[in-house]
Amino acid sequence: MIPTPTPHGAGAPSGASRRGAPLLEVDGLTVALPVQGEMRTVLRDVSFELEEGKTLGLVGESGSGKSMTVRTIARLLPSGADVTGHVRFDGTDVFDLRGEALRRYRAGDVSMVFQDARAHTNPVRRIGDFLTEAMRTNDRMPRRAAEQKAVQLLADVGIHDPERRLRQYPHELSGGLLQRVMIAASVAVRPRLILADEPTTALDVTTQAEVMAILARMQREYGMAMLFITHDLELAGAVCDDTLVLYAGQVVERQSSKLLHHDPLHPYTAALVGARPEIGHRAHRLPAIPGHPTTAYEAPDGCAFAPRCRFAQEACRASRPPLLQIGTQGDSRCIRMPELHGRLLAPVPTVSEEEATS
Repeated sequence: MIPTPTPHGAGAPSGASRRGAPLLEVDGLTVALPVQGEMRTVLRDVSFELEEGKTLGLVGESGSGKSMTVRTIARLLPSGADVTGHVRFDGTDVFDLRGEALRRYRAGDVSMVFQDARAHTNPVRRIGDFLTEAMRTNDRMPRRAAEQKAVQLLADVGIHDPERRLRQYPHELSGGLLQRVMIAASVAVRPRLILADEPTTALDVTTQAEVMAILARMQREYGMAMLFITHDLELAGAVCDDTLVLYAGQVVERQSSKLLHHDPLHPYTAALVGARPEIGHRAHRLPAIPGHPTTAYEAPDGCAFAPRCRFAQEACRASRPPLLQIGTQGDSRCIRMPELHGRLLAPVPTVSEEEATS
């Protein structure tokens, strides 16, 4: 039986709100940035919740709004940004924080693990200075005690001879070791939420697996929630409880990471699943999504994915579709979901390269 979609705000609430008060609540978040004297929308009406101790994955093509969502949560937007909506952390609106309260939020409650570790460490400061700075500044910890804790943190993330590493500079460490240092720094003050922005993108597959195992273990041991950005659907499925799919600055789907791979609720998600390579599956050519990714400010009227969607009809282009709750399975921004549910992973008809880009 096909589940009946329910607009959000009608009937039972969706997501974490059914299971209790969320640690993080993003509600109607819309962000516009000034570009060459013109305000351009980069996020549009993004809403989701994240419970304490849980992991939520953010996936989507480049330009979909993943990193901008995380930076907005961390209050790291450039000057001139126009923001509407709410980001609540443990019931407090993040946009209302000022002065010391904002510093505590950024340095204690929330911590970031960035994609490029080298770009976020000071090349002229030793690893020990980088690791102990937050502990000495925020926790007023004596230097010796902070160094001892830093040694333990490096050992916890699998770095051998941690005392020697404290005396080294970032350029003396490999990419994998430096990303482990970033993880150690992110958990040094026991945050309640980790914002991980593609933390393994620049690493080889073996090192990627090791770093993710360390991050997952630290999360479990400290009971932290994690918002995890990735382009890798397989990785999201292995690491995240739920997955949020973004396209053109909007949420187009949210559901259990395990179900998403086998029963997607939006044509865009199905296209991403269909385009991934699989070990043991032989194919002459991977199916590709036609056209090119669309940013929020470039999105046409109606469904932003309609120009690339093989299921699009005229009704899809008439107005922006709402995010619908599909029974108890998840949410989808597709007005045709009642008739398409269960059919999205059907084989894609073969088209020529010229047809795919037209």
